[in-house]
Amino acid sequence: MLDESLLDSPEGLADADRRGLLRGAAEAGARVRTAVRHAAEAGVDQLKPDGRPRAVLIAGPGAAATHTADLLGTLAGAGSPVIRLAPTGVAPAAGALRWEIPGWVGSVDLLLLATPDGSEPSLSLLAEQAYRRGCTVVAVAPADTPLAEAVAAAHGMFVPMATAPYDQEEPLAASSPGVLWALFTPLLALLDRIGLLDAPPDVLEKVADRLDHIAERCGPAIAAYSNPAKTLAAELADALPVVWTEGPATGPAGRRFVAALAELAGRPALVAELPEALAEHSALLAGPLAASADPDDFFRDRVDEPPAMHARVVLLRDRPIGGLTAAPAARDLALSHDTPISELEPEEGDELETLAELIAVTDFAAVYLALASGA
Repeated sequence: MLDESLLDSPEGLADADRRGLLRGAAEAGARVRTAVRHAAEAGVDQLKPDGRPRAVLIAGPGAAATHTADLLGTLAGAGSPVIRLAPTGVAPAAGALRWEIPGWVGSVDLLLLATPDGSEPSLSLLAEQAYRRGCTVVAVAPADTPLAEAVAAAHGMFVPMATAPYDQEEPLAASSPGVLWALFTPLLALLDRIGLLDAPPDVLEKVADRLDHIAERCGPAIAAYSNPAKTLAAELADALPVVWTEGPATGPAGRRFVAALAELAGRPALVAELPEALAEHSALLAGPLAASADPDDFFRDRVDEPPAMHARVVLLRDRPIGGLTAAPAARDLALSHDTPISELEPEEGDELETLAELIAVTDFAAVYLALASGA
């Protein structure tokens, strides 16, 4: 059950936020600026690449590396494929995870290592393997970790992760907003330098500004009625979120939102991209999860019986209303099954700015849902 009164209590939210999630969301813009500075100090802006790599491989633990690979692959397009190396192992612990370099990797490829830990032995071995193959290695991780030493031995580039003092107080959640931007930003600057995507310093500054703007709109001191993240959290209180995305860059934002709901708030959710989502989830909206599926709900004991879970569509868009869009069909399908719908569409801006806004608002919503439901 969601404690909606907690949403409008900044003090209560602060007391419930034992993992520093709200601070991570609020400081996302600052993390971007710090990460840009760290990348410059590491020499990213001084690189003189000979050309694009044949392929970009990304290795790292947890959702942060997965989301980073997803975002970079979407932004880079078909210029060079971005491939995430999935780990194997018996447990999600630093010493248990294993990564392997594919046999075809060589001197024309680029290996990126992204981790908020830096103590994973297999990542250090991966850097050594890449060096023997002639593959360039770049890592983003906390400073003074074993991975930093391994990358230096492999003659690679190491960028210290932008961290905050409170990061050491509690274990970092892989879906934490602070972790994503600390790992994602230096790699954006790197891939911009080698010509795979467009993220020059002025664009990254705009991203930081947009994240600051969202932190002002969605912060804990802003009342729920004018706070889009709190509103979305309240709307999803007793719902199964069915996240539909439309637009080139919204897919990764939707997948990140679903992962954050699971990891931070303990809530299941589904995600699909329009227009295919209409066929994928049509039967789901017509089944027992539809809002009209339980005719006896009117007679439910409002005190002793929890409400049944019903689907709620969350539509994330980054296309102009006047363009080619499946949004009207999405609304019609949802409403024809009495399924409520929430919509998020960012303000105008560059692709990275609008993507940052969608990620920031949904990050705040996942955090509020986690805190108000006691997750």
